[in-house]
Amino acid sequence: MKKITILVPCHNEEASLPLLYDELRRLMDSQTGYVWQVLLIDDGSSDGTLRLMRDLRRTDVRICYVSLSRNFGKESAMLAGFDNASGDCLVIIDADLQHPPSLIPDMIRLWEEGYEDVYARRVTRGREPWWRRRLSLAYYKLLQRMTDVEVLENVGDFRLLDRKCIEALRTMRETQRYTKGMFCWMGFRKKEIVFEQQDRAAGTSSWNLLKLVNLAVDGITSFTVAPLRISTMLGLAVSVAAIAYSIYFFVKTLLYGDPVQGFPTLIIVVLFLGGMQLFSLGIIGEYLGRIFNETKNRPVYLITEKEGV
Repeated sequence: MKKITILVPCHNEEASLPLLYDELRRLMDSQTGYVWQVLLIDDGSSDGTLRLMRDLRRTDVRICYVSLSRNFGKESAMLAGFDNASGDCLVIIDADLQHPPSLIPDMIRLWEEGYEDVYARRVTRGREPWWRRRLSLAYYKLLQRMTDVEVLENVGDFRLLDRKCIEALRTMRETQRYTKGMFCWMGFRKKEIVFEQQDRAAGTSSWNLLKLVNLAVDGITSFTVAPLRISTMLGLAVSVAAIAYSIYFFVKTLLYGDPVQGFPTLIIVVLFLGGMQLFSLGIIGEYLGRIFNETKNRPVYLITEKEGV
């Protein structure tokens, strides 16, 4: 009998976890042709999430949990799930019920047909702020143009992965993780399934604007060196313009002399060149910082407690 693991990264989900468990319990009880494992990852929660995980484990042996020593972030929490999952396939789902568990049987059916990565594409995004929706769409369009890997638009972490995919993801140990890009990079036979994203069932999201910006920067720097190339092209263009400007003033001086003029122009040019240099150094610094973090070779996460895995 095949085993299915449901991976649920959790950070301060004390309010929504009981609601999710009720949904998953009904799903597992109705799908008796499989062995089920619900793998909860406590990503350093500061509320009663871990205590609730212990209680669920005592009442249902299908519930397993791993508690990380601190908040390492959702990307690292998912890697902890990949490392500890024992199923023939794995379904990643959020704890806030924005991803409907009722879609899992359809994913399993497509997996049984031979697809190895069944990903869910959002057709609606729930009551998401308009600015976040606009920025997300603009970011995906930018990423598509800058990378050689096709990063799927409006596709998050809600998906089913075959064991082959799980083993592939376990080999990718970089600390600056962008799992959405890894899903696309690793290939395998993919199939799309659409769904309407729901609103949060309870609690509040821990994703603020700063965290979303950091995730976007990780996505760009993890899968493309286009910013470095853009910096090089801008530097080349500015150099060509500076040479042309120098030739213009040289010829003008030969023909008309050298009156003391152009102080505003000089200030503008100096500030522009200084800004371009700082911008280029910032881009280089982003990549150097990631190289620095990777060379430390620290573990991506640390476990303080686990049960059932």
